[in-house]
Amino acid sequence: LYADISERYHADKAYDPGTVLEFGGENEVTETTSQFSTKVIGVVSTDPYAIMNSPHKEPDKTNEMHPPVAILGRVPTKVKGPASKGDIMVASDFPGHAEAWKGDGDPPVGSNIGKSVENKESEESGVIEVAVGIN
Repeated sequence: LYADISERYHADKAYDPGTVLEFGGENEVTETTSQFSTKVIGVVSTDPYAIMNSPHKEPDKTNEMHPPVAILGRVPTKVKGPASKGDIMVASDFPGHAEAWKGDGDPPVGSNIGKSVENKESEESGVIEVAVGIN
């Protein structure tokens, strides 16, 4: 049921679970829009095990403008294009989505979201589980 550790960040708008976020926008975080972004922070969580910046400490930061962003653990993630188990996942140029790294060598430092936990064959947008924060 619970598979990630999240932290709340102030987003520039409400984002759906699975959206890949980066530092930027009008507040602290916004959805990714550039391929291989090195500003990636994590993925909007669906049901985290633990949330830093918890309600008892900052009750005004528990709304949709302060989503729990998974920074470690398994989380459903929006993905564009195919991926195989164990692929390194990086930001896609499709807003708020990840994609499998297919380049030579390692991806740019700071662009790694995590690794794919399952296979995805379609070129279309979909949701798969990603182990966020795993290098």
